[in-house]
Amino acid sequence: MREETAEVPEDAENPESEQELFEHHRFVVDPGQSMLRMDKYLLHKLEGVSRTRIQAAADAGNILINDKPVKSSYKVKPRDIIKIVLPHPPRVIELIPQNIPIDIVYEDDDLVIVNKQPGLVVHPGYGNYSGTLVNALLYHFQQLPKYSDDMRPGLLHRIDKLTSGLLVVAKSERALNMLAGQFFDHSIERLYYALVWGDFDHDEGTITGHLGRSVRDRKLRAVFPDGSQGKHAVTHYKVVERFGYITLVECRLETGRTHQIRVHMQYIGHPLFNDPEYGGNRIIKGTTHNRYKQFIDNCFEICPRQALHAKTLGFKHPNGEFMRFDSEVPADMTTVMEKFRRYAAGSRSGAAEE
Repeated sequence: MREETAEVPEDAENPESEQELFEHHRFVVDPGQSMLRMDKYLLHKLEGVSRTRIQAAADAGNILINDKPVKSSYKVKPRDIIKIVLPHPPRVIELIPQNIPIDIVYEDDDLVIVNKQPGLVVHPGYGNYSGTLVNALLYHFQQLPKYSDDMRPGLLHRIDKLTSGLLVVAKSERALNMLAGQFFDHSIERLYYALVWGDFDHDEGTITGHLGRSVRDRKLRAVFPDGSQGKHAVTHYKVVERFGYITLVECRLETGRTHQIRVHMQYIGHPLFNDPEYGGNRIIKGTTHNRYKQFIDNCFEICPRQALHAKTLGFKHPNGEFMRFDSEVPADMTTVMEKFRRYAAGSRSGAAEE
């Protein structure tokens, strides 16, 4: 029997990293395995997972055998390939409701769409035990679905602390399971706007490269193009607007790995503007003139974070309707873009902005 478990994105150093909050397991049934109910088989393979949770995953279509969804009563056979998605095991942290303002874009009986402000950690973790989006959600919504004492009630994915934008939060068990299945099969639509250093030769492209922990700094991620480490990751990008020294790009995630856009953009030589962890917080493109340096420092002050915004989120609602939500690019990013427009115009006319 071989077992492969997807990289668990929940780690102490990156409690707010971008990735689905569900773990993926894959099993290949032994050639000598006798026929056995699927839920009983998995009960022995998955440590600490109850039969009820396994059956709930099957009911939601989140257990595939030979790439087809099956019921709990399915009898496993030798060499069957079993794939299952489940929430990550909880960590024991007391969750305290806190009256923290949140921007609610949409709400119904099944889910909530939140437009997260930059600087807000998504859920409690090492160094951030309060003041998170989860603490706010518990205050505003008392009955969010969760598994056991899970510290991420209602959450299906997350974005970095300093990244702004849209998140979907489940309010019902059926929404939690159905949306988890869509994250599992990558059918969720996620579009980001990113300001990155440099110009592009082509209007669009695709970045493919395994992402894993950096060998130099375990808190960061790196690309392993030979696939020797990490997990398969794909980012599609399209140029939205060129500003000479920086570019606004739209990024569509095909996978949801930790720091995926930030690492992939750095990998192709276009780190995100003012991203301190991946080399974007220094002048990458432009002149060495003091006036230009002063201009860049001023832009860094206006946007004191990596310039990344989760702009669009689309998915199939539990009622069967496809829903898409779009959010405005926040003021810190738009102000920097406007300053670069004026700077470029001033440079061409010989009167660069101070």
